[in-house]
Amino acid sequence: MAIKKVAKVGVKKEKGFLYFVDKQGDISSAKMARGDKKGGAPKKVAKVGIKRETGYLYFIDKQGDISCAKMVRGGTKKKKAVKKVAKKKTAKRK
Repeated sequence: MAIKKVAKVGVKKEKGFLYFVDKQGDISSAKMARGDKKGGAPKKVAKVGIKRETGYLYFIDKQGDISCAKMVRGGTKKKKAVKKVAKKKTAKRK
């Protein structure tokens, strides 16, 4: 899997928050839901404005930068089930 760094931002991540690249290409974070507590509304952390390409997954890496990787589609194809034809039993003649 080839990972490509798209933008160097250097966002410091806090525990209990989910960081993601939003539709505008900026970094947003939302409080994660824990147990019966609800999560929070997303807030913009850094304004970057990257342009997304189709077929790529964009994420925040360990350094706090935006990276992307090509999405793996398909995988192994399932084999078609072969129907077995039941043989008819013939009665023996005496």
